[in-house]
Amino acid sequence: MEDMGKLIPEKLGKYEIKGELGRGSMAVVYLGHDPFIDRSVAVKVALPKYLQDPETSGQFKEMFFNEARISGMTDNRFILPVYDAGIEGDLLYIVMEHIEGARTLKEYCSPDKLLPVEKVLELIYKCCRGLEYAHSRDVIHRDIKPSNILLADDMDVRIADFGIAQIIRPEETQVMEMIGSPRYMSPEQVNEEGISHQTDIYSLGVVLYELLTGHTPFDADSLGALVNRIQNEEAPLLSAYRDGLPPQLEMVIKRALAKKRDLRYPTAMDLASDLVLAFRHQKHMVVAGDSDNQEKFRRLKQNVFFRDFFDSEIWEVISASEWAEAHPEEVLVSEGEIDDSFYVIIKGQVKVIKGGRTLARLGEGDSFGEMAYFSKSERTASIVATEDVMLLKVNSTLIEKVSQNCQIRFMRVFLQTLIGRLAATSDLLAHKDAPE
Repeated sequence: MEDMGKLIPEKLGKYEIKGELGRGSMAVVYLGHDPFIDRSVAVKVALPKYLQDPETSGQFKEMFFNEARISGMTDNRFILPVYDAGIEGDLLYIVMEHIEGARTLKEYCSPDKLLPVEKVLELIYKCCRGLEYAHSRDVIHRDIKPSNILLADDMDVRIADFGIAQIIRPEETQVMEMIGSPRYMSPEQVNEEGISHQTDIYSLGVVLYELLTGHTPFDADSLGALVNRIQNEEAPLLSAYRDGLPPQLEMVIKRALAKKRDLRYPTAMDLASDLVLAFRHQKHMVVAGDSDNQEKFRRLKQNVFFRDFFDSEIWEVISASEWAEAHPEEVLVSEGEIDDSFYVIIKGQVKVIKGGRTLARLGEGDSFGEMAYFSKSERTASIVATEDVMLLKVNSTLIEKVSQNCQIRFMRVFLQTLIGRLAATSDLLAHKDAPE
């Protein structure tokens, strides 16, 4: 059984072997048949040469069956299921789902075979769904790359090859030796530092980059040079390789490939959300390439109100809001009127007036009108510009157009603002009532 290219086993366990499907550097995959369930299966068999060295065979066996053990923990439609595993004589095998006509995403990573942008976003979104499920089970794949993502005839995906995956609790990081595919490794992997689920997010970002451009973001003639680029250089812009891509995708790639994990997407579904929004904007919303919109984006990105918003959510805000300007002493909101709009100050200052008395002054990053927006009731105070002011105005009809995640960001900021105002009022009352 030394040369598995010439000799195909007739049977492994209960599985009848029908022919070869493909092979890699460590294993051969055969088409098998399960006679008890009457279904086709894929049977992955380890190459015998890796079992001949007594010093390394034990580690190889552990890694080989690790795929079966961890895949058994991940019951998700976007992860290739493993049905069985066993040893037949000197052969190790794993039994998996057989996907008719399957190929891998590697087929679409060359510049002359790129998929339409919307199809790429759909596929990576599905990968995010699979990774999110694995991460919820504390599983880190560690080797996300195009050749480990299977693509069925219906363009559905299956994440495969959990051979070097690890189980790491959310509160933990674990130092790992550099094992996997270097071009898809995160900075922490090539540094042999602690890994987390964000390691997989980085690798999926590399896959997204390659599917969009036909190039990996970092390449070099030697491993040392490649590691240096991953550690220290920024990826070339997508536009360096392909024109006409949605500008929002540059921001998605930048965040997915961030060197520092605290700047990277927190979860795979956060990445998925931005991909959906990028596609939606490309088709239906704001054209980011417009210079006026680019300036609006720049201003909102720098505004403290939008500090925790994803870039894609800021683009949503731009498409679902009105921009207004006002001059000194111009009344922006009148006490007693009914309106369901709220405002964010982009530039300048305003004063809050109630009953002819100035109660407070608000500046850049502050908001007003939230309570009337929530309650659909009368305004309790007037807002008057004290200098030239630039405002973002959002009403209830427009905000319904943005995603749920974006709406939640607004609610969080409003809640923080309300808590701050209540605290300030309590302090004022406490000082007023204090004995002199």
